[in-house]
Amino acid sequence: MSTIVDEPPIEKVITAEDLFRMNHGRHRFELVAGRLQEMSPAGFQHGVIINRLSSLLTEVVNRNALGLVLGAETGFILSRRPDTVRGPDVSFVTRERIERIGIPTTYFPEAPDLAVEVVSPGDTVTEVEAKAEDWLTGGTRLLWVVSPRSRTVTVYQSLQNIVVLTENDLLDGAEVIPGFSCRVADLFQPFFTGSPPN
Repeated sequence: MSTIVDEPPIEKVITAEDLFRMNHGRHRFELVAGRLQEMSPAGFQHGVIINRLSSLLTEVVNRNALGLVLGAETGFILSRRPDTVRGPDVSFVTRERIERIGIPTTYFPEAPDLAVEVVSPGDTVTEVEAKAEDWLTGGTRLLWVVSPRSRTVTVYQSLQNIVVLTENDLLDGAEVIPGFSCRVADLFQPFFTGSPPN
């Protein structure tokens, strides 16, 4: 007598194109090896740091016509079959690559030259390491992992070339964004310009 065994349902592998066409509603997703990964909205401190770093980078990049600084959650395709699409908190793509590839209406088909991840309170070490590996193996030349809790920036130029900077150190753009530097401490201090209204 034969026994019927229930087969587990086959999980659909999602592509970058599927992800782009989806109606996400109130949810944010990244795509990791063909599987959706839901992302929580960022906290206020997280947003302040992203805006500060974006402003500092944009000033140097625009002044020297180096390329484009991209806002939070811009999608980059890091691998295919299965597809991985991640959206960093801040990113940069060189002018040469923009001129070669153009400005897609969908996800950028390659990794950014610089990716920045600001660590959220709920992020685990494993999650941060997995993102770092995806960025670097996907082709990102420079990765900054900003930790508000420890007030540090971990700089990756490869999975073997990793340096942790503290508040007293200078963060620079190396060969990826020549001419950029700022104090690590500056990333964690909100700044206001001009005079407050009377």
